[in-house]
Formats: sequence, structure tokens, C-alpha cells
Amino acid sequence: MTTGQIEKSETMKKIALVNQRYGLEVNGGSEYYTRLIAERLTKAFEVDVITTRAIDYTDWKNHYTADEEDINGVHVRRFSVDKLRAKDFNEYNGAYLSRAASGDTDTAAEQIWFEKQGPYSPDAVNYIREHKDEYDAFIFVTYLYYLTVMGMPEVAEKSVFIPTAHEEPFIHFKTFERLFTLPKAFVFLTDEEKALVNGLFPETAEIPSKVMGTGVELPCEPDEASFRSKFDITGDYIIYVGRIDEGKDCPMLFRYFTEYRKRCPEHGLKLVLMGKAVCDIPKHPDIISLGFVSEEDKFSGIAGAKALVLPSKFESLSISVLEAMTLSVPVIVNGVCEVLKGHCVKSNGGLYYKNYFEFEGILRYIFSHEGEYALMRKNAKKYIDDNYRWEVIIDSFKEVIDNI
Repeated sequence: MTTGQIEKSETMKKIALVNQRYGLEVNGGSEYYTRLIAERLTKAFEVDVITTRAIDYTDWKNHYTADEEDINGVHVRRFSVDKLRAKDFNEYNGAYLSRAASGDTDTAAEQIWFEKQGPYSPDAVNYIREHKDEYDAFIFVTYLYYLTVMGMPEVAEKSVFIPTAHEEPFIHFKTFERLFTLPKAFVFLTDEEKALVNGLFPETAEIPSKVMGTGVELPCEPDEASFRSKFDITGDYIIYVGRIDEGKDCPMLFRYFTEYRKRCPEHGLKLVLMGKAVCDIPKHPDIISLGFVSEEDKFSGIAGAKALVLPSKFESLSISVLEAMTLSVPVIVNGVCEVLKGHCVKSNGGLYYKNYFEFEGILRYIFSHEGEYALMRKNAKKYIDDNYRWEVIIDSFKEVIDNI
């Protein structure tokens, strides 16, 4: 250890962020958010991340081999997943959700649910328990997984909870009636998330909290022309960025888009997809799947899009929406999701739909109203500048941690 490192450990508080996956290659909203926050907190704290060796949430197979590594100034501690995601998880999940829908919930059955879903890593929880005195605060990101459910009770007295909660069946599990009362402080990503949590768990209203999303900054100057040339994309396109998954309602997006192309061939619109596919993508000449791309290609692709589309019903923030807006690209979102609808209403930089004909109407509108579309672009950028600046967010994080 160098002198500089000794001075750092003696003068800076040490914190740990806990998330189920972590790495430059990991594709996921809460995981990416955790990395953004962790890297920026290194200026004020000594930062560890406690995570698993998994890279893929569909099976939790151990991928990373090193026990520890440093990534952009963050010390990452990885622990093995002892059991792959249970093959009968979907069957068990469906049966339990049917029970829960009728009010028949119990924590014993939910404990089995969490272990089957994974990532089942008792070693990570043991580390939290055995080393809790070495840390001034633990920040648990996202409410649904084993590491949070089992880890946070071990260090409740020094925990910050970022639940990334949204309305979905799992939030009504009996386990969470207790878990949500444990932390010393909450960080909510949106006002809608705070209202949801306070409504479901009234005791949480008495726990200190702050509402703050994530900052957005460009890693490079987007190069639309280079992107189009690299992937041979011409004409107008809308873009989807993220995990291509049934849970994100991507199949519905595919159905809507293909129907739109039949009914409105004059626009020649394409749908570009960025992200790992874990559901089937239809073979269609105007649906272009690029897979996992670099940050440079991602931002260049978004910058050239007519709009970014997000069909998901369940989002607690959506970094991809914020990234599009910071590039002055309007968004088209599922209005069933209060958070996504809220971004549109508060910014006037996006539009939302609840059925196919509203989806079609939005696309027709942005092609036929050039003046209003230009105003939406300006509004989207202003919304980010006014609400999602990193310096304000990190100062708020420091205040939350210092109060712990």
C-alpha cells in the first residue's frame, strides 16, 4: 500500500454498494446505474462494490474469475453463485404469483422464490455480515434480488436503500413489508417511485429520503454519419436501447412496429435495436438488431434517431430515456408506466401511448408536425439540464451518507 493509499483510507469514509451484477460488460439498468454512481463517489469516499461473478441474469452462471479487481477507481469484490437460476423458477413463480394475487402470501414460500430466482450467493451475504464494521455505509441497489433481501438485514443500521421500485406483482410480497422498514435512508429515483413506496409501506414516510435520479454525460461526441456507415443504416429510424426481453414488452413493440409499417409504408421507418436479445426478434427487413454495442456507437445511434422508444410497463427511472433526452432526441414510451409517462408530461419532450392506434398516431404526428417536433427536441434537452446534473446528485448522495 502506498502512502497515498494509507492517507486515503484514514481520511475518507469507506462505503460499499451492493448489486447482483457489476462490470463494464454488464447490460442492465440498475447495474449500469450502480456503476455510474460508484465511480463518481470515489472522489469523496473509498468505494467497494459487493457483487457476484455472474454476467447473465438468465442463469447467473459464474463468469468472472478474479475475486477482486479495480474498475475505474472502484474496488470490486466478487462472490460465487452457488446455484444456477432454478430451471423450475418460472413454474414456481407463476404458481406463487397466482397465490399472491388472491392475498395468500407467506415469507417462507418467498424465501424459496428468492433462492430459485437468484443470484444465490451466501458467500456475498457472509462477507457483508463479517465485514460490516469496516464500512461506514452500505448502499443496496434494487429491491428484488437475493443480495438485498438477505444482505440488508445484516447491516440495517448503516444502510441506504435505492429500491428502484415500480408497480409490479413482486412489490406486494410479504417479505418487503419488513424489508422496506429497515434502512436508515432511502434514495428514490423519481417522485413517482417515492409515492409508490410510501403508499405501499406507510412506515417508510418516516425514514429520511431524497429523490434524485442519475446524471447524464456524453463519453464522446456522437458521430451519426459514422454510425450509419458502420451499420449500413439509411433513412429515418426509431431506436430501442436495453435488454431485448419479454419483461420489457419488446414483443409488443415488434407487433406494433410491423403493423405500423404495413399501414404507413410512406415513412420508410426502421426500428434499430441495441442490447442483448433474450427473446425472439422477428425477421423483418426494417427491424435491425445490432446486439451489444460500444458506448460510442450507442450514443451516436441515439443521436441519429427520430425518437427513442421504450415499451416497458415497469420502469423506475430509465437511463436510456434520459440519455436520449440529453441528445435532444424525443422519447416514445408506454403510458401504463407512471414514471415514463411522468418524464413526458414534465418535460414536454416525449409522447406516450397505451394502445396500437396511439402508437401509430405518435409516429404520424412527429413526421407531420415539424415545428412541434423541433420544440420537443429543445424541451427534452432542457429537462435534463434542469433536473439531472451530476454535481447536484453527488452532493445529495454525500449528504445522505454523511448523515448515516
